[in-house]
Amino acid sequence: MDLYIYYKVKDSDAVSLLAAVVPMQTALAQHHGVTGLLKRRPDTREDVQTWMEVYPSVPEGFAAALHDAVAEAGVDQFTTGLRHTEIFMDVVPCA
Repeated sequence: MDLYIYYKVKDSDAVSLLAAVVPMQTALAQHHGVTGLLKRRPDTREDVQTWMEVYPSVPEGFAAALHDAVAEAGVDQFTTGLRHTEIFMDVVPCA
């Protein structure tokens, strides 16, 4: 399974959010073996950006570890609104 988490951040909070997310992702990679990606939409609307964290091939229990890591890093203090999580899995063609 892959996790895709997207959320909004004000332009004025983007640098602080980056400073919280990058070390959080580094710690998750060290402790859980999942290297996260950090992306954002190229456009800004009304001084708000949309960011996305991508975690490919996550092991069982990773979502709970991510939830705890977000709280510990204080990520939510820099976002506007909720974090939205989407889960996708690989499609295996039938033989």
